[in-house]
Amino acid sequence: MRLNYKIIINFIGIILILNGLCMGLASLVSLYYNEPIYPFLISAALSIIVGGTSWFFMRSAPRVFKKKEGYLIVALGWLFVTFSGMLPYLISGAIPQVSSALFETMSGYTTTGATMLQDIESIDKSILFWRSLTHWIGGMGIIVLAIAILPILGIGGMELFLAESPGPTADKLHPRITQTAKRLWFVYVGLTSIETALLRIAGMGWFDALNHSMSTVSTGGFSTKNLSVAAFNSPLIEYIICFFMFVAGCSFTLIYFGFKGKFKNFLKNEEFKFYSIIIFALTIILTLSLSSLYDTSVESNFRSALFQVIAIITTTGFVTADYTAWAPFITILFFTMLFVGASAGSTAGGVKIVRHLIILKNSILEFKRLLHPSAIIPVRLNKKVIMPKVSFNVLAFFLLYVLIFMFGAIVMAMNGEDFLTSLGASASCLGNVGPGIGDVGPVDNYANISSFGKMFLTFLMLMGRLELFTILILLTPFFWKNN
Repeated sequence: MRLNYKIIINFIGIILILNGLCMGLASLVSLYYNEPIYPFLISAALSIIVGGTSWFFMRSAPRVFKKKEGYLIVALGWLFVTFSGMLPYLISGAIPQVSSALFETMSGYTTTGATMLQDIESIDKSILFWRSLTHWIGGMGIIVLAIAILPILGIGGMELFLAESPGPTADKLHPRITQTAKRLWFVYVGLTSIETALLRIAGMGWFDALNHSMSTVSTGGFSTKNLSVAAFNSPLIEYIICFFMFVAGCSFTLIYFGFKGKFKNFLKNEEFKFYSIIIFALTIILTLSLSSLYDTSVESNFRSALFQVIAIITTTGFVTADYTAWAPFITILFFTMLFVGASAGSTAGGVKIVRHLIILKNSILEFKRLLHPSAIIPVRLNKKVIMPKVSFNVLAFFLLYVLIFMFGAIVMAMNGEDFLTSLGASASCLGNVGPGIGDVGPVDNYANISSFGKMFLTFLMLMGRLELFTILILLTPFFWKNN
């Protein structure tokens, strides 16, 4: 069957319209702070005109919608929304270079949080708001937003949800995918509102509270301050952000049931328990290590350890301390965390806890299979048998993830970066984390990376956000065959 290009163009048009409307929110911030409004008005107008034209002329496209179209809509949708989203940076002059603007925008939408801005506090508040808003839009996914509020395709849209959904499976909260998406957005908006209110009570201004809430719930990491969260010098603020980073790293399916009072679902979920144990164990190890290295209070060491562990595991990337300055073995430990990721079905990047859990279970069972070669011993998760195709998918994903990381590090080294920076940049951007090691560590940024390097890392961020396969499948010859 031939690809239905008309429906692809139609849906991308809808996405551009939605992105243009989101720019309208940033223009209101410009008005409030008496800042130039034209960057957002021009950007919004261009996005809506191009999107509206695409939608209008393709509105009668046949509603034949298969997986191939789903993959293309997701991949092209993210590219076009990034091209659209970088316009305010270019038009305002906040980021005049195309490669840098593209990098910053992709970092926003993919919730990576890697930045090339060296003086964030000198940027207009409306631009900073747009920067955080790209996090918030990308956290749940512009595609999920579209199928949540515009179910005009005449079908459920599961192809889009599966193509974009983080993790090996996509859990539904409702038989209809549009209802699932709406419930997810209800949770998303609710968490953002609650955190904003708590941060305001803790001493942040409304602007900073809203921006940091959007970055936290999306596990993004963009801050309005040069020193990130450390600039507020408030233990209460750090603990609040810690809690919401942890929650954002949980499956939104579980969070939804938590909103309904079904907290037993958390205790029954193996991935949540493994996720909690990893964070607890690493926090204790680092607290003890910091206590042996520095003459500071136990509470301060615990808070620094907890904040940085959750920030990296959930791929949020906020910073309160330079973990690369603590000790060499701690740097290696944090580098390892870049490959962990939080729960499937969360806004976090990385490999995801559930994949590590399935690989670990399968590896342990392999010893039993060696002793009992005739026995059929399936992998179980949450007392349910994991189908072999899911296990194969997980193993293939992990292998490809490692290979792409190695390839990325080699490309960055060929681009002139040193060993640690090449490893850190590749792992951090592919995992959508933000800070890495080397010259892209927690107190540094990506400003000194070359234009080619930024473009390449932009591609890695997109691959990581769309879970590799959505992009890689487009590079295979059989995808384009008419069958």
